Amino acid sequence: MRHALITTLLGLLLFSVVLSGPAGAQVPDSVEVTKPVSAVEKESLVYIMELEGAIGVVTDMRIQDAISLAEENDAELLVIMLDTPGGFVNATWSICKNMLNSPVPICVYIGPSGARAGSAGVYMTYAAHIAAMAPSTNIGAAHPVSGGGQEIDSVMNEKITNDAVAQIKAAAEKRGRNAEWAEEAVRKSVSITNKEALEIGVIDLIASDLDDLYAQLDGHTVELPNGKKALALAGVVTERLKTTFVQRLLQVVADPNIVFILFSIGGLGLVLELYNPGAILPGVVGAISLILAFWASSVLPINYAGVALILLAVILFIAEIKIPSAGLLTVGGVISLFLGGLMLIDTVDPSLQVSKTLLVTVALCVGVIVALVIFFVVKAQRNKPFIGESGLIGKLAEVRRNGLVYVDGALWKAEGVDGLESGTKVEIVGVDNLVLKVKTSKS
Repeated sequence: MRHALITTLLGLLLFSVVLSGPAGAQVPDSVEVTKPVSAVEKESLVYIMELEGAIGVVTDMRIQDAISLAEENDAELLVIMLDTPGGFVNATWSICKNMLNSPVPICVYIGPSGARAGSAGVYMTYAAHIAAMAPSTNIGAAHPVSGGGQEIDSVMNEKITNDAVAQIKAAAEKRGRNAEWAEEAVRKSVSITNKEALEIGVIDLIASDLDDLYAQLDGHTVELPNGKKALALAGVVTERLKTTFVQRLLQVVADPNIVFILFSIGGLGLVLELYNPGAILPGVVGAISLILAFWASSVLPINYAGVALILLAVILFIAEIKIPSAGLLTVGGVISLFLGGLMLIDTVDPSLQVSKTLLVTVALCVGVIVALVIFFVVKAQRNKPFIGESGLIGKLAEVRRNGLVYVDGALWKAEGVDGLESGTKVEIVGVDNLVLKVKTSKS
């Protein structure tokens, strides 16, 4: 019963992890179309994509799909509403490359009010054909960071920074934006408000909302790979792009917090399967969780020292089965799991690391579950067997006629009852080929 309860909870936890989105992520609930696309001229179609949170591989996939869709339907403009603290380097470079070569005009609109474009958002803003901001927004702090919680050595830091500067200056020259400020944003992590950005030529305009944006961009000329194009945005039809189920699933799995949970569930599932061979469900859930976690590792900047510590935690939990340590191995496993999660994502940016609250909660929960399982296993091992031949030893039996004794509702042949009167109480001390060995009971 206890094993069934634990395995059921484990399965429900994995199911909820897959179906729920990462904390803070918001996805448009539906596609909004003001009127059928076929009822208007194609050149008036504008796609809107909302990006909020960290920039990662799923963001790259969504932007690639959006560009392809916009090109296929001959859309007039693709608007990316951006609010991000930053993101992962490889995904950012891929996004910028696709935006710089897009055959469809792209406008990065940092909004609504209160939004920001930090780190990766700066590069995306510079790569877009049009850069706009809503009132009370900010942009900046684009200095590249390294992982592992350690400072980058001076030589490597210079290489990484120079490469990032070259990337953003090239985009600035292509789009005609302020290259000097872009370099300062990378080298000195400076940030500015929307008004300052407009004054020094970092962005093209400030728009209070999307309607204001369309009004200001109507007739605006952009440079595309196949030549210049003047935007016609009077009476536009807008369509909001939502994430597909696959993209949403990948976005959930690729979230650093979810990756740590998957590693924890995977390790716990294997431990429970080894404690109770044949339970099946813990092993299946654990294997699926580990596969998903390792897939996410291929698209995230994983620090493999963190993965090694998580695997060490699993080994310590398993070792508790064979080595009596009074709980020391379990405590070591909890500490190793916590440190592994702390080091799991190779970045010093707090917004892209595993939540420390989540680390403590998951590590303690896993430790408690393992400790309870060990407790019940040890208790079961120490309990005397109560069924079968070995379960008869130590019990009292009553002597009957013809060398038989009565115990647990059945008659057994017995040695050592000769001369004893019927009804005499005897203690069972052994069993040999279905014959009980008894001695006179003192009670």
